[in-house]
Formats: sequence, C-alpha cells, structure tokens
Amino acid sequence: MAHPSHLTRSRPRPNVPAHLEDLDPKAFLDALTTLFPPNEIRRLAVESGFVERYRKLDPVAFLLTLVLDTGPEIERTLDGLRHAYNARVTDDPILSYNGFYQRFTPELVEFLRLCVAYALAHLAAQPGNRLTPKLARFSDILIQDSTVIRLCAALANVYPATRARGTAAGVKVAALLSARTNGPRRLELTGETTPEIDTLKVGPWVKGSILLIDLGFYKHQGFARIEENGGFFLSRLKGNANPTFVRSLTVHRGRAIELEGKTWKEVAPRLQRGALDAEVELGFSRRGYRGRRSGDTLTARLVAVWDEEHREYHTYLTNLPVDALDAEEVAELYRVRWCVELLFKEGKGSFRLDRVRTKNRWVAEALIWTGWLSLIASRAAHSVALSALPEEWRVRYPSVRWSIAWRNVASGYLRHLLRSLGLERVDPEPLVELQMRLMARALDPNISRERFRRGWFA
Repeated sequence: MAHPSHLTRSRPRPNVPAHLEDLDPKAFLDALTTLFPPNEIRRLAVESGFVERYRKLDPVAFLLTLVLDTGPEIERTLDGLRHAYNARVTDDPILSYNGFYQRFTPELVEFLRLCVAYALAHLAAQPGNRLTPKLARFSDILIQDSTVIRLCAALANVYPATRARGTAAGVKVAALLSARTNGPRRLELTGETTPEIDTLKVGPWVKGSILLIDLGFYKHQGFARIEENGGFFLSRLKGNANPTFVRSLTVHRGRAIELEGKTWKEVAPRLQRGALDAEVELGFSRRGYRGRRSGDTLTARLVAVWDEEHREYHTYLTNLPVDALDAEEVAELYRVRWCVELLFKEGKGSFRLDRVRTKNRWVAEALIWTGWLSLIASRAAHSVALSALPEEWRVRYPSVRWSIAWRNVASGYLRHLLRSLGLERVDPEPLVELQMRLMARALDPNISRERFRRGWFA
C-alpha cells in the first residue's frame, strides 16, 4: 500500500494549468495498470510459451521493467535491464547475465508482440483526441506509413537491407496511426525489402474513417477497395497519373477552361486558378481471377491548390464529399500526415528504437517491441492528461515533448506498480510530485507556435 502522502494534492505550479487540480494523482498509474494488468500479462506469458513455471522470473515485473525502466539517457543494454530487474525484485541478484540473456527467445518476442496487441486495443478503447466539428461525420483519421530500423550487419541474412552499398541489415516497422487513439492502432515488423504497399491491407476497419495515403501506397485499385469498404481516402496524385475530367465541382467567373473530357496533362499547363476542384475518372485493373484481369473505373475528386512559396500546384486525389471539405481544406488536411513522422521521431528519439546493437535476432526484435511498448505507455499517459485539459491547453502538450518528460518519470511509476505487487522495497516518490514534475516539463512554453493539427483534432 502506498503511503497516504502519495495521494496528497498540492497546488499546481504557476506554469501548469489550474485544471490539473481535478486530475487524480493515481490517474497515470491507473492507465498503466489498464495497459498491463498483471493477470493478463501472466496469461499472455503462458500462452506465448515464454513462462511455463513461475520460479526465478516474475513475468509481470520483467515486462514492466523492460517497458518503464527508462531515464534521461535511456540505453537498453541487457546488463542494465538485468540490474534494474534484480535490484527491484529482490535483495539478491537472482538472474545472472547468462540467465537473463537466455530469456530473449522467440517465445519472449511472441509474448511482447501479444502485449503490444493487447495494449493497442486498450489505447484505442480510450481515445485521447477529439475530431473537430468539421469532421464530425467521420470516425477517425488514419495514417499508414513505415520506418526502417538499422540492425547489426550480422543479421543481414535474416533482415537484408535495400539500396545498401555493402552488407547491411534493417527491419521495417509498419504503423497505422490513429488521430483519435492518439497513437498507433496497428504495428507490424517486416523485412526492409517488403514493398510499402504490401503493408496496407484494406478491410472493413476503414469504414467511416479518412485514410491519408503516401505515394508509396498509391494504387487506384486500393482506393476503390477503401471506398467499397465504406472508407475515405486522400492521397497526393502520382506524377504519371492522367485522370480524365468529368465535370468541375466549383463555379468560376470569366473564361474558365472547359474540363469535361480533357485529361489532367492537357489541363495542367494552362491552369491559372488558385484552386481546382473537379470530378475525374481513372481506369485500373481488378485482381486476376483464373488468369484473367478485368478493367474498372474509379470516380474521384481531383483537387489542385497553388503553392505560392514553391510556385507549383499541389495535386490530390480523394473521395471526400465536397460539402465536407473544400479544396483548400483538403490540402490542409493532408498536412496531418506529418503526425506519423512525429510518431517515428518519438520512437527513435525518445525511446531509442534506432539503437539496437546486437547480433542476436531475438534480442533485436525483443528490444524493438519493448521500445514500442514504452511509446504506447507514454501515449496512454498523454491521453489521460489531454482528457483533463481544456481545448486551449491541449495543443500545449505535444506528444514528442511529452514523451521526453514521460521518459524522465516512468521509473517512478514503475516503483509504484511494483510496490502494489509487493516487489518494491524503497518508498517511491509521491504520485502528486511525479504528476506535477511530468506536467511542468511536458508543457510547451511557446504559446504562439503554429500547430498544423489545430482545426482537425486536439
């Protein structure tokens, strides 16, 4: 049991919003318990084959130590993690280096993968962001992308790199980011040689959502599948695409170009409008069946918006209704794709996903999954904070800055979690002090900073 002083409320610091007085100091601890419930962790440990009998290793303490034993200069070395586990669980170091190293097996990797899937499901069940009224008819904004994590060259036979001059290895992490979830909705490890488009498997999960698509996923057949599943897509128009105009969706004064029946390559050189919004048709081939492929047509909106800075048109393809977003809003919404780049920056910068120095495949994969679990824990705590803040303060707590602050206090929450399991011997720092330190460090001091997601979700 925590000492009563751990729950004592204090006045917020001057640079922290007063609304945090209503935030229970146990809120972040409860969020972590929801992500990593002891009974569920033990069940997954047995299901994956990671633990058969409870002897020297407690899977709950083991997982929590891997995920939350961070610090200002986090370095996930096996020996450092072993010392952290032994120091907290018992007075005697029950796991030698070899004993700890031998735990990094395919079964551990499967255990961590199952824990990630479980945590992502609960992250999605408690959304941290709200879409603005402009997007009220849609259920979510989803962004698919991937990043490459460089591995030791000794793993090139398992994870060969692409476009490398010498022997190199790399694993690709495919992520589906959800704006409402305030974090990843799906994560998958694949080889670096896996094509981008193969990591996006369209299904009923897209219904009601807007999927922001990079050119690496550009495929007219894929757009048609998104629409057939009740979803909406928004993509940049590929350079070699040449759709045929059906009709203009806006009325222009003066001598407007007649669009009907013309192709984009015919119209583009003559275009002098600030924005073009029109309905177009594009041909594509369906999947082959018994050696035959049938042709089909996709009807969509082509939006071209003039970029004065670069003196060029930015061109988009979408099936978003005209009455939902106009041409300029379509272009502005596409900028939200940058959120997935911030997710990868957070993973590599705050949780050192790109520092996997080992020749052992299972150690490498385990550390990658562990890094993602640390990020998910950070995003879950971030969602708790956002839920307690008024609209004008929510944008002052950006996720990347939050993750750096969270990394500094995560070990304090780890001590509280282990204390509840009867494994922590030292009195932890009071929860209210952890909370105030976290919120003060995570607050962006730049009040006037432009934030590209403002107007879409917060």
